[in-house]
Amino acid sequence: MLSYGPEQRRSRVRAAALALPARLRRAAGFPWPASLSLQDWGCRLRHALETEIERRRLFNWLPVCMGAGVLLYFLADREPGLAAPLAGLVLCALAALLLRQRRAAMAVCIAATAAFAGFAAATWRTAGIAAPTLARNHVGKLTGFIEALEQREKGVRIVIQVTDLPGIDPAQRPRRVRVTTPVTTLKPGDHISATARLLPPPGPARPGGYDFARDAFFQGIGAVGNIAGKIALAPAPIPMPRRLAWAVAIDQARNALTERIATSGGGQAGAMAAALVTGKRGLISEQTNNDLRAAGIYHIVSISGLHMVLAAGTIFWLARALLALSQTAALYWPVKKLAALAAMAGATAYCVFSGAEVATVRSLIMTLVMLGAILVDRPALSMRNLALAAIIVLLREPEALLGPSFQMSFGAVAALIAFAERWQERAPDAAATWPWPLRPLWLSAVGILTTTMVATAATAPYGVFHFQTFNPFGLLGNALALPFVSLIVMPAAVFGVLAYPFGLDWPAWALMGWASGLVLQLAHWVAGIDRSTIVLPAFGPLALILFSLSLLWLTLWTTALRFLAALPLVGGLALASAPSRPDILIERDGSGVLVRGPEGKMVLAGKPSRFVLTQWLHADGDSRSPDDAALRDGAACDARGCVIRLPDGRSVAYTRDRIALVEDCQRADLVVTSLYWTAPCAARLIDRSALIRDGATAYHAARGGWRAYTADEVTRLRPWTRARPEPRPVPEPATAPAPTPAEPAQDLEALQ
Repeated sequence: MLSYGPEQRRSRVRAAALALPARLRRAAGFPWPASLSLQDWGCRLRHALETEIERRRLFNWLPVCMGAGVLLYFLADREPGLAAPLAGLVLCALAALLLRQRRAAMAVCIAATAAFAGFAAATWRTAGIAAPTLARNHVGKLTGFIEALEQREKGVRIVIQVTDLPGIDPAQRPRRVRVTTPVTTLKPGDHISATARLLPPPGPARPGGYDFARDAFFQGIGAVGNIAGKIALAPAPIPMPRRLAWAVAIDQARNALTERIATSGGGQAGAMAAALVTGKRGLISEQTNNDLRAAGIYHIVSISGLHMVLAAGTIFWLARALLALSQTAALYWPVKKLAALAAMAGATAYCVFSGAEVATVRSLIMTLVMLGAILVDRPALSMRNLALAAIIVLLREPEALLGPSFQMSFGAVAALIAFAERWQERAPDAAATWPWPLRPLWLSAVGILTTTMVATAATAPYGVFHFQTFNPFGLLGNALALPFVSLIVMPAAVFGVLAYPFGLDWPAWALMGWASGLVLQLAHWVAGIDRSTIVLPAFGPLALILFSLSLLWLTLWTTALRFLAALPLVGGLALASAPSRPDILIERDGSGVLVRGPEGKMVLAGKPSRFVLTQWLHADGDSRSPDDAALRDGAACDARGCVIRLPDGRSVAYTRDRIALVEDCQRADLVVTSLYWTAPCAARLIDRSALIRDGATAYHAARGGWRAYTADEVTRLRPWTRARPEPRPVPEPATAPAPTPAEPAQDLEALQ
């Protein structure tokens, strides 16, 4: 064996360092300039951009520009009109036509046209779907048709198309409401009458959080709540609308099949199997949901691109195999295209029968575009097809851009397609010469691991932004679970649906339930690993925009231009690693407050809803449970309220009593109450009128004062923001009265 002295080792290291730039240039496939002059860099970048244009990659940026227009629409502080974006669209389109001989100018005009189109589509969508929203809490008689029904662990959740709501002006009456009830004997199509406790759809649980009111607005839900007391079947004052009758018939069929699958599969395995076929997830317990999330495979129970592709792929394979059995069909018919048509029909039926939710429809569009490419002899899996699907989705449902489903699904698919494009360019590996039994197993294992890694890396920023959690063992969970889902669960589901009309479906559901049970056991095992779920503090939207730009830049380009994605990635990491965490979080109805205590941990006062408290803790990067008694350590409380000291020594008082409020105004630096208060207060006061006006509020303890952020600060004049009543002044009594009861907390369970 040769031995090298210190001088030889230094020479080898020096030679390797000198050769590194050339190796990087070869790896990038880009003739980077040997010099560092700006002119040389400019020439190389111009050459790379011309290469991208020749490969027709600029089209892939159209949905990005359209999404930028949609985002600008949702950033507006008031509802914009339609005339301005339409005028901008027409002018930019004409400019692109006139400047078609100047390629760069035409590209800029086309990008601006797409942005105006996105802005106009969002404006049009909002105007077309606008419906009355309940302005304030209401308790009274509710009458209407049951449009949809979902069984849950405790009772059912129903969507009611309202026919009468006494006490509410007909012009302001919500058309559809979503309520929960313990009564389980109802069925879709029933016209019922009951006493209901209704609330406006709740806004964000914290400033910058997910806006549930906006989500309900675009679903056509004008109120949420629950039914109190008995439910009576009532004669309908009008015939059931045809569209409602169609929806009711589908929902009845879904419920019947859900019950059959759940019964055949048994337990939580049956509940999961039913959710994969009908989209009804109410029978899945919270513990099962938590295990699936911790294992990184919760996407399995939400019908999305994975299920649509597996279902369509199974139908495509089955139809093609059956047609190939005929010699005439195999020789003279376009078997592949006929199989694609059958898969398109099957995927559409699957979407309709599973409830046609937003994520499912979006997955259907992506699947139809890719199957349609087969009909015109184009590659099914391409970035161009993905861009076309994104354009269709943004024109149809612009609001989907803000949701985690759109961001994670399109981000994952874009990353997978880009990875596949690079994978096809690689040299054959040693496994190509392996014998038959080993090579498919090796390729399957490598495929599952690599695609899971790519998809996890692409979607991680969105998961942290929306849910403040990261599952480090998601790769393990997906690697173990996806083979069962792909090879057993979804094919069994297709065969079960085909056999269902003949009453021969039980074996398919039993097989599906068995495989689903194995998936749940794997999820439970992975979830039991220490630190299977890591809670990270919430970061701002600017960091997410930079992460998204980095992902798009990396996946949509094919030359070394894609390596410039490192710049926004570094910026996003810098912003995400230093989030701005508030020192005080106040519930929208004043029912509770979370304050940063002297030791830096959040301290609880009051009784906010469990859902809101979980949101608060996760946003702060705190993994404690809402039931943790240590949350109240550091709060000095009595029957009338609590006082908590901040790290800088200032105090925050939370009170439910008027006499205590007078004292707290004199002693504390900031006072929070669910009462109305009009008397002078020496401290900074947040009373009920302020909360009604601003919604959930966050405070940062700045030097010499406070920096406040409110949930409704930006969206106060948008259609989905709660139509808040004017603050109601209360005369100060001469004697101490009984505490004024707060309005009931909003029922977030109805939106989950």
